[in-house]
Amino acid sequence: MSTPENIHTEFHRMLGRDAKEAQLKQRGHVFWFYGLSGSGKSTLANALERKLAEQGFITKILDGDNIRSGLNSDLGFSDADRQENIRRIAEVTRLFLDAGIVVFTSFITPKRELRAAAREIVGVDDITPVYVEASFETCAERDVKGLYAKAAAGGVKNFTGKDSSFEAPVAGDPDWTITTDKQTEEESLNQLLEKVLPLIKNS
Repeated sequence: MSTPENIHTEFHRMLGRDAKEAQLKQRGHVFWFYGLSGSGKSTLANALERKLAEQGFITKILDGDNIRSGLNSDLGFSDADRQENIRRIAEVTRLFLDAGIVVFTSFITPKRELRAAAREIVGVDDITPVYVEASFETCAERDVKGLYAKAAAGGVKNFTGKDSSFEAPVAGDPDWTITTDKQTEEESLNQLLEKVLPLIKNS
């Protein structure tokens, strides 16, 4: 989609990201958590944010359910709506990134093409996809939102993992993998901290 001729961006006149990062004493980065509903995306993002806040980092969590209750409340779960959902949130994520903020997103993002689209918008050097891996069976047992029970009863359309497929990363993808059905939350959190801190510390 081309930019209308009557739009004149002002990015070149604004205070740059380098200045914001120097002010915050950190490096902005996006960690895009994705995986099945109930895999632990939001749990880990919230726990990680609290750990980083204790160390003085400025962060922002963008959670799928929160976004769909406001900005994207007009979207459903068709392939087209999922694509638009990710496009909008990637654009919002980039705005926080430009302000030097460390961003955690929590979205199912089931298709590799959706994750590729997010990387293109945010910038490949500024985004780390984090696959929060847990089997469909494990997530169904947890069923923290009651969605799996509803889906089994036919009450949820286009449910990821049941009616709509989920594409895990493949060899060669830059994604990190955190396997939550084989380790504790604390183990997953420590694994993340070891990887995250080197990317956001202002050297």
